[in-house]
Amino acid sequence: MRHLKSYFAAILLASACTASAQEALRSAYFLEGYNYRHELNPAFAPERNYVSFPILGNFGVGLNSNVGLSTFVYPINGELATFMHPDVSANEFLGKLRNVNHIKEELDLTILSFGFRGFGGYNTFSLGVRETASFSLPKDLFTFMKLGQDGPTSHYNFKNIGVNANAMAEVALGHSRQILPQLRVGAKLKFLVGVADFNARISNMDVTLGDEKWSVRADGEVNIAAGNGLKVPTYAESGKHYDNPDDANLIDWDNLDYDSFGLGGFGAAIDLGATYQLHPDLEISASVLDLGFVSWNNAVHGKTGTTSWEFDGFDKVAIDKNSPNYDTNNFDQQLENLGNDLEDAVEFHRLSDGGSRTTGIGATITLGAAYTAPFYRGLKGGVLFTQRINGVHSWTEGRISANVTPVKFFDASINYAISTFGSSFGWIINIHPKGFNLFLGSDFQIFKVTPQYIPVGNINANLQLGINFTFGSKPKKEVLKPLLPSW
Repeated sequence: MRHLKSYFAAILLASACTASAQEALRSAYFLEGYNYRHELNPAFAPERNYVSFPILGNFGVGLNSNVGLSTFVYPINGELATFMHPDVSANEFLGKLRNVNHIKEELDLTILSFGFRGFGGYNTFSLGVRETASFSLPKDLFTFMKLGQDGPTSHYNFKNIGVNANAMAEVALGHSRQILPQLRVGAKLKFLVGVADFNARISNMDVTLGDEKWSVRADGEVNIAAGNGLKVPTYAESGKHYDNPDDANLIDWDNLDYDSFGLGGFGAAIDLGATYQLHPDLEISASVLDLGFVSWNNAVHGKTGTTSWEFDGFDKVAIDKNSPNYDTNNFDQQLENLGNDLEDAVEFHRLSDGGSRTTGIGATITLGAAYTAPFYRGLKGGVLFTQRINGVHSWTEGRISANVTPVKFFDASINYAISTFGSSFGWIINIHPKGFNLFLGSDFQIFKVTPQYIPVGNINANLQLGINFTFGSKPKKEVLKPLLPSW
């Protein structure tokens, strides 16, 4: 059991310290001078034609989680210790957790992007790389890790433990146009080249710890794809020792190999968006992003075993060091074997190798409304709702913002969000005179850290910057007749 707990703890701490580049800033959704609004809604058109500085056109680092590093690491006697330390009380640790704990990191790196007016509207092109990794971990899992057997019998049930990671390259072509004085629509077609995909999920796991018997029953599956260079051997193929013939097709993670690069699959997706001017002072908008799929080749599929693992005590423990079976039957060795056997309770049997598998890439819905202050046209209030739909890795966010454009070449936003990952403060400064664009901003800001510089509360932080070159003139804005009564 010590090994199983350590395994989960290692995953947790590693993921809680991960950082990555992020998608377009939602803090800039209502800033007309921000060149990458079309990534949030393809109906949006930048003010001018533009071309990005390679790689630095839209780049940043960040991480989202509804738990913090301070949830898992504690100062003990002047040093840092994990939540498994005996001096960290169970009540203190478990009181910081949610029923479902999410950790998400994303990379949406724009290598090159440009946009121009033509063909009756505005056109965009982008070449980029996207990578996502997310973890969904129920609170009961941590209760088991911290408390173990608490009393004569302890029963734990974990549902929807999920780990998902994938990487792919993307080429996107977008077009938006005004089809009515009040209505603008846009669409973006994305061609996807899959690099790697890993998805593991334990849909249900029962653990019973008693004085007379321990038992574990897990129901889960794993899917892996990374091109023809990926080798996922079984115990039998790698020559690893196993006692039960049913274990011959267990996946041997220790001998996983990747000997040559190969494309993992191909796919496509579409973004759709629209904006509607209800009133000269009020605009509403909506978009659906990443409606698509990737078909993975050389895919490996595995499932957990159909029988439960049971342990009813140690067998003939050798106490005397002179005993002929001491090396294999002493208490420490039997405890080690117990840990290894318990890990096997959540091992995966490889059921297929070299097949194909089609997956969705997770869709995002955005709904926005912006109101321009009649007493000062440079001030705009905004409300943005975002819903990510991706199974157990889904999340929701609501964001309110105040956006200001004091002069034509400068705009900024401050905003506040409440989401699956907690609350956050966002901001952006955007400088965009003719010929040049520089922006710096964040959707998530950390304000409080411990003396050891560990963030207090949830880890929600990012910082994003971009350098782009603009050309051409701004289009003249048409004065619209209000569809709603003036107020």
